[in-house]
Amino acid sequence: MRPEPGPEHAERRRQFAEEARAEKPDLATLCLLVGAEGEAAPVGAGLDAAQAELDRLAGLLPYGLSGTRAWAAALAELLGARCGFHGTPVDYERLESSLLPAVLRRRRGLPILLSVVWIEVARRAGARVYGVALPGHFVVGFGDPGTAGEQVLADPFAAGRILTREETDRLPADRTGPSAGQAPGLLPAAAPAAPLDIVQRVLNNIRAWAAARPERTDVALWAVELSLLLPAHPARLRYDRAQLLVQRGEFLRGAAEMEEYARVVAAVEPATAEAIQRRARAARARLN
Repeated sequence: MRPEPGPEHAERRRQFAEEARAEKPDLATLCLLVGAEGEAAPVGAGLDAAQAELDRLAGLLPYGLSGTRAWAAALAELLGARCGFHGTPVDYERLESSLLPAVLRRRRGLPILLSVVWIEVARRAGARVYGVALPGHFVVGFGDPGTAGEQVLADPFAAGRILTREETDRLPADRTGPSAGQAPGLLPAAAPAAPLDIVQRVLNNIRAWAAARPERTDVALWAVELSLLLPAHPARLRYDRAQLLVQRGEFLRGAAEMEEYARVVAAVEPATAEAIQRRARAARARLN
């Protein structure tokens, strides 16, 4: 059972909103704040300790690395082989697999969270590194994303294994196929994922985990509320939050938010707005 919201809860939300709206949002800070929300933990010492661990890991990389494949190999050796960061199918069943502080402790997680570890450690050491959202998977890219011959993709879920030519060839046709003579591990036009896009994907994964567990509306609710603090988010999230409030027995708050959302969509989707108004009336009726 999560404790009642208090000063620490408000501080986590404030810091998350502030960082999300920064000129250059810090990926590690945002993911650590998501983790603090998931663990209902204070943000001060815990966040600093996790940042210090990422710094420590970066300090273990060899000096003088050059070339995309050298960086990818060094990260795989350090994080995958020596430190044991990787994923397994069972990690998809665990909430902590989406919480960066827990991933740093357990050295297990979902592909996107393991990729965050790779990105943040490599970035601190001076690598040109970024996340890449492949169809159905998330990996790390090294090198110039606009130059096919200079980009290497590595899979942190598989302990940093470099993707081969054959694997990139099997990606859907909406991505440019490898050019003739391309070396293994290279994929043309694999665009970097922006930090806020990565954070939104992390929150979407958490919501999907909670959706499969109807008893965990508490998790679904805080994941939606953090998503609403991001500068750009689907308007539909407001309705999702209202539904969660109703499911949790907060009928008046849920109904009020449904009615507000109905007013927003009424101009473009009057039939949808009327259906939402009916649900709001039904929620209010449950108080009788």
